[in-house]
Amino acid sequence: MALLEACSGDKMIWNEEKECMSQVDREKLQLERLQVIVKRAYENVPYYKKRLDEAGVKPEDIQTLKDIEKIPFTTKTDLREAYPFGMFAVPRREIVELHTSSGTTGKPTVSGYTKGDLEIWSECMARGLTMVGITEDDVIQNTHGYGLFTGGFGVHYGAQKIGATVIPISTGQTKRQMEIMQDFGTTVLIVTPSYGLYLAEEFADENIDMDDLDLKVIGFGAEGWTQEMREKLESKFHVPAYNIYGLTEIMGPGVGLECEAQDGLHIFEDHFYPEIIDPQTHETLPDGEKGELVLTTLTREGMPLLRFRTKDITRLKRGKCECGRTLVRIERITGRSDDMMKIRGVSIFPSQIEKALLKIDGLEPHYQIIVTRPGHLDELEIQVEASPELFSDEVKELVGITKKIEELVHSEIGLRVNVTLVEPRTLPRSKGKAVRVIDKREVDI
Repeated sequence: MALLEACSGDKMIWNEEKECMSQVDREKLQLERLQVIVKRAYENVPYYKKRLDEAGVKPEDIQTLKDIEKIPFTTKTDLREAYPFGMFAVPRREIVELHTSSGTTGKPTVSGYTKGDLEIWSECMARGLTMVGITEDDVIQNTHGYGLFTGGFGVHYGAQKIGATVIPISTGQTKRQMEIMQDFGTTVLIVTPSYGLYLAEEFADENIDMDDLDLKVIGFGAEGWTQEMREKLESKFHVPAYNIYGLTEIMGPGVGLECEAQDGLHIFEDHFYPEIIDPQTHETLPDGEKGELVLTTLTREGMPLLRFRTKDITRLKRGKCECGRTLVRIERITGRSDDMMKIRGVSIFPSQIEKALLKIDGLEPHYQIIVTRPGHLDELEIQVEASPELFSDEVKELVGITKKIEELVHSEIGLRVNVTLVEPRTLPRSKGKAVRVIDKREVDI
C-alpha cells in the first residue's frame, strides 16, 4: 500500500510518485503501457483483432502516443453487441467481480474485473479521497447504490484502502440515513447532488442544525451538476463538496476526482489515457478545446478498452495544480453528446437551464424540463418549485418571478420557454440519478 506523503506544503498525497510525475516521465510510462494494452487487446479480444485488422493497424504500429489516433473508437453499442463476456481479455474464471450498466436502452454493458483490476480501482479511489483530506480517522457514509451498479463500490474499496470506516448504507432509507449521520458521527457523505439536496430538506424539516453534525466533506457524482448546484449543497450542509467522476465501462467511480482547489477533476493518467474529440468529425482536439472525452484503459487486465467514447463533454487542463499534482484535469462535465436536446434547431443541454434557474432566490433546486411538439414546432416547459416563502406571495409576485426566470433562461439558451412555478415538494424526488428531462415528442408524433 502506498504511503501518505506531503508533496506540496502540508497537502497530503496518497501516491506522490504517480501523482506528481513530470510530463516527460508520465508520457514515457503511458506509451509503454499503451503498447502493452494494445497488444493484449489484439491478442485476446476477438473484437479488437477484427477492428484493428480492418483499420490496418498492428500493435507494433503504436510507436508514439500520437499513434493512438490510428486505433478505431469503441462505443457503448460495441459493448452491448459483445454481451455478456465478449470483451473480456482473460478466461472467465479470472474475473472475480461483475458489474453492469442499467440497460435501460437495450442490453446492459458488462464490466469484468480481475483481482488486479480491483486493486487498481482501490488505488485510484484512495488517491481521490486523500485529495480532499479524508484519512483513516474518517467515517464515510456511502449512499451510492451497491449491487450491479458500480457507484457504491469504488468509494467503498478506496475508503477501505486508506483505512477509513465505511457505512455501506446505499440508497434510500432517508430517515435512517439521517439517524446514522447523527449517531455514527459521519464525517464524509457520498451522494448524488439531487439526493443530497433532498436529504438537506429532510434535516430542515426536522429542525436539525447542520452544525451539530460531524460532517466535514461531501463527495458527489453519478449525475450532471452545475456550479450553482454545488454551491446549494455547500450552503445547506455548511461543508465543501467535491465531484467524483467515473463510468462503469472504464472502471466505475475513481477515474477522476477533484482536489481541494475545486479547479477540475484530476484524471489518473497512469491508468487512463484521455483525449478530447469533436463528436461530429471525430477529429482529436488540442488541449483547452471543448469536446467529447475519450478514454483508453492503460492497465486494465480483465477488460481493456481502447479509445472508448464516453459521450461526456469537457476539456483538458494541463499544468501543475495548486495542490501539487501534475495530473491532467478535466473541467466539470457540461453535458453529454447524447443528452443534448435539439429544440427548434438549437442545441441545448439541461445544465444550461439549471444554471439559469439557480441564479434566482426563492427557487428550490428541483425542476423538470418537459419537451412537447403540439403542432409542428417544439415547445419547452420548465416546471420549477418555488420556496414556501415565495409560493405564499401574491399572484403578481409569482408572475413577476416567472417572467424573470423566462428571461434568464432565454438569455442562456437563446429560446423562449414556458415556466411554471409549482408548490414546494410537488416534483418527484430521486434517491439515485435525478430525471430532469421528459421528452414527449416521440409520443406525440
